[in-house]
Amino acid sequence: MTISPYVARAAGVLLAAPFIVLGREAAVDPGPRTGLAEQLGVPRPELAVRVNGAAMVAGGCGLAAGILPRTAAAGLAVSLVPTSLAGHAYWRDEDPTARKVNRIHFLKNLGLAGGLLLVAATGRRDG
Repeated sequence: MTISPYVARAAGVLLAAPFIVLGREAAVDPGPRTGLAEQLGVPRPELAVRVNGAAMVAGGCGLAAGILPRTAAAGLAVSLVPTSLAGHAYWRDEDPTARKVNRIHFLKNLGLAGGLLLVAATGRRDG
């Protein structure tokens, strides 16, 4: 299947956007993410959150620009594992509203991971 390069570029930018925006937020102001990282036993949790945020920005920019898209996508997919387990562990929530919100974010992250794995496996952002 042939896809317009404009659509492929837009797909890469859209897939990268949450990593660029949220990664920047984590790098600049780790906030409550530090406590979540600490709960996972991450050493130097504030530094780890900042470095992970910066890595997400770098990977997102690489993916959006089409620079080493397979490497960028693989790195971003890996970054979703601790993010999802620490930040969206809906199975631990007793409050039904919190459980629902975290479940939505967890499933959203699974969808992002699927898109990233497609790029990592094929080098393509157009399916």
